[in-house]
Amino acid sequence: MSRVSKRKSVTPEDLPFETALSELETIVKALEDGELALEEALNRFSEGMTLSRVCLDRLNAAETRIDQILTEEKGKYVQKPLELEME
Repeated sequence: MSRVSKRKSVTPEDLPFETALSELETIVKALEDGELALEEALNRFSEGMTLSRVCLDRLNAAETRIDQILTEEKGKYVQKPLELEME
């Protein structure tokens, strides 16, 4: 069983991004290994989907914060959207 389900007082939403991502990676590996019983695999999949949502929410919040980083232009601060260069 994963650390998330053992900590009754800590919900996935309470986890830092890095911890949630690490838990998600652990679950994905366990599912890919194919050694889990069906019921355990379903439970882990459900837990993974929750962690995936938490990670996505955190990434979306980070993107919003990045978009709000202000750049000085002619003495005024203006919002500039993040533009990533794709290689």
